Amino acid sequence: MSDIRIANPIRTAGILRRYEIGAKKKYGQNFLIDEGLLEEIVEASGISGDDLAVEIGPGIGGMTEFLCERAGQVLAIEIDERLIPVLSDTVGHFSNLTILNADVLKTDIGGWAAQNAPGRRIRVVANLPYYITTPILMALLEGDAPVSSITVMVQKEVADRMVSGPGTKDYGALSLAVQYYADPRIVAEVPRESFDPMPGVESAVITLEKYDTPPVEVESRKLLFDVIRASFSQRRKTLANGLGNSDAIRLTKDEVREVIAECGWDERVRGETLTLSEFAKLTQILYTKM
Repeated sequence: MSDIRIANPIRTAGILRRYEIGAKKKYGQNFLIDEGLLEEIVEASGISGDDLAVEIGPGIGGMTEFLCERAGQVLAIEIDERLIPVLSDTVGHFSNLTILNADVLKTDIGGWAAQNAPGRRIRVVANLPYYITTPILMALLEGDAPVSSITVMVQKEVADRMVSGPGTKDYGALSLAVQYYADPRIVAEVPRESFDPMPGVESAVITLEKYDTPPVEVESRKLLFDVIRASFSQRRKTLANGLGNSDAIRLTKDEVREVIAECGWDERVRGETLTLSEFAKLTQILYTKM
């Protein structure tokens, strides 16, 4: 076991040479080589000895060793089978670590935790592949696993969208979906030089603290998200046009305008100006009409 951190650029390069592997574009791999940043990510996650840390895409173990030193248990889920022997070599000595060669979107994290880490709070930490960031995040937010928080590296523009509010250029369906389930907070902006190979985009670390219960109540969560998607499907169009043109909203345009008036809004109102609470109000009225 080396005294040099795995995320040290020299050690990372040595590991990749020894195993004759490189970053696979198929999996959107970029290995973090900034020890200070990794420490900052783990600190921001709030992980303690009482927690199960679930790491998605551990790569060669750069962040994994920090997690193993802090968490009670660590489940590292790696889809790339080439990296399993590497992880066994670099972090396999940690007794609180389980390495799983699997696709996180097909993994029952809640079931695994109930069987192998009962009673532990689940905190997810990941350097997510940018091409599949949103599906993974929404699966974690909407899934049955009792995840307490999610701290992830994502493309900066995606992080900006998740924290944006009404009337801003980045505000949209993703903002509202994330903010329905969690309180998002950007904790660090990350230079491209922190990765090997360097990505073509800027990155950021964001923490999502999940709510025990959503901040708004609606009769139909599905209808809420149908309304949100319809409202942003034709950006810069009025809310009435967005809802009136949606197959999911089974009302005529005149009926939609009546609902908007019932909400107390001008018929020219646009979806990008509405808060999550206002979308919930709109959804409740639509629910009674459909």
